Amino acid sequence: MVMSTSGKPAVVLVSGGLDSSTVLAIAREAGFELFALTIDYGQRHAQELQAAARVAAAFGASRHLVLPLDLRAIGGSALTSATPVPKHSAVEEIGGGIPVTYVPARNTLFLSLALGWAETLGAFDIFLGVNAVDYSGYPDCRPQFVDAFQHLANLATKAGVEGDGVWRIHTPLIDLTKSEIIRRGRELGVDYGLTISCYDPSDTGLPCGQCDACLLRLKGFHDAGLEDPLTYPAQG
Repeated sequence: MVMSTSGKPAVVLVSGGLDSSTVLAIAREAGFELFALTIDYGQRHAQELQAAARVAAAFGASRHLVLPLDLRAIGGSALTSATPVPKHSAVEEIGGGIPVTYVPARNTLFLSLALGWAETLGAFDIFLGVNAVDYSGYPDCRPQFVDAFQHLANLATKAGVEGDGVWRIHTPLIDLTKSEIIRRGRELGVDYGLTISCYDPSDTGLPCGQCDACLLRLKGFHDAGLEDPLTYPAQG
């Protein structure tokens, strides 16, 4: 649970997807001044950058910073290379293990950038929309990773070493199912029509409806008894 605060700055990692948009709403409800950070990492689903801008504006972020970090040079992921994004007809078909959509060290890199920006802002709170329940098996979405990074943040920064404050990595969705996340977001006024979750959208931004992210999102709305406001292609 995020404790209420009053006007303290916080950096919120915002991808333009369902989870990070919900986290932005949670940070606002807690009274933080919002500094939204989006990483343009060469992702094939670049439509999420526009979605992140829409969401940051909708929640009145004091600033929305988009940082370029071209991870295509590293590769190793279907999201940053020509490797096909896996498609399925049902969420039950999603396999175990770490999928090819895993981006090597992505959340470690993203949190490091968020930490650097937060230190310049005098902020000691960073929000991240990771989830360890309805997720695709990524190792950097687990509580152990978050705890380890928080410990690192307090050791590796000037502000932490000099005792200016204590770093906290907030992950308010970590133990929630996708349906619980959606219900929470709706309570907080999140317009999920502004978001996109698809790993392989069309050139016009239409979600594919068959990648892991789409299937988990659709299942979440179904389990929540709600309709996803996005339009999906008809499946034959």
